Amino acid sequence: MRLKPQHIQPVIMAGIMAFLMTALVTWINLGLRPDFIGLWLKAFAIAWPMAAVAAYIAIPMAQRMTKAILARLHAE
Repeated sequence: MRLKPQHIQPVIMAGIMAFLMTALVTWINLGLRPDFIGLWLKAFAIAWPMAAVAAYIAIPMAQRMTKAILARLHAE
């Protein structure tokens, strides 16, 4: 199977989102402790695969919802 942008983009986007969100949530919950980086990376390692799966599920739903919203807005 040849990989296409729609196969790679959700994984990259999920990685960026998981990286930023786990950093923020780890900092909010624990503060800047000496072991912050290790705890953050552990959270990121768990979150990224979960976020990638969620992205593959959410992207088609978001596309359909966007089309429906735009169709209603343009119908008015």
